[in-house]
Order: sequence, then C-alpha cells, then structure tokens
Amino acid sequence: MSQKTALYEAHLSLGAKMVDFAGWQMPIHYGSQLEEHHAIRKAAGMFDVSHMGIVDIHGSRARDFLRFLMANDVAKLDQSPGKALYTCMLNEQGGVIDDLIITFVDISWYRIVVNASTKDKDMAWFHKHAPS
Repeated sequence: MSQKTALYEAHLSLGAKMVDFAGWQMPIHYGSQLEEHHAIRKAAGMFDVSHMGIVDIHGSRARDFLRFLMANDVAKLDQSPGKALYTCMLNEQGGVIDDLIITFVDISWYRIVVNASTKDKDMAWFHKHAPS
C-alpha cells in the first residue's frame, strides 16, 4: 500500500490524478497540463517534496566530504545559512548518480534532499565514501 503525504487530501480536492511514485501516492497532473502551466505562470505553484529523503551531513569534514562527492562546490554556500545548491552526485568516473539539493545550515551541517526513488542508492553511496 502506498504512503500518503500530508498534502494528499489537498491534491485530491484540487482534482489531481494520483499515481504511485516510489511507494508514495503523488499527483501527476491536475487535468490539462497547459492550463497548469498558465496557472503557475500567472500565480504560483508548489511541489510536494514530503515524500523525498532528507540526509543530514554533520561534522568538521562535512564540507570536504560533499566537495568530493558533488559536481558543484558547496563552498559557494559558506556564510549563507539557508542557501541551497542544486547539484549532481558523481561516481568515480564523473558520471551522474543522482541530482539533489544541498542546503547550508552551518559550516559543519548540510541538509540534503534526495529523490524518493533513489534514496537507498544515494544512502549507500554516502556510506561507501564516508570518512572513517
């Protein structure tokens, strides 16, 4: 049975077509995609990320660890608590493992949002490369 986010009922009340995504009931659209596009361009849109994985990286070497694993340099976030960086996590050959968002909390704490469908793979990669 799929899990439901806190916004599940709101999605239904807005006419969302729901599908299973990585074990979660998520909206795929609310009718006409063209109408959705125009509504967001004229007003605003919201993406429900509550099904995604949260990974907190703590420690004095957190920044170095993330600089090793990511395509973009998390040092860009220094001194800007709450600032986020969209980046890719890379394998040893420089290929993309996943795209994710890293938020700077402080110099020894970064919060990462990973995709729900790749959460286990991403966690395994973090653990494989974590300093002892």
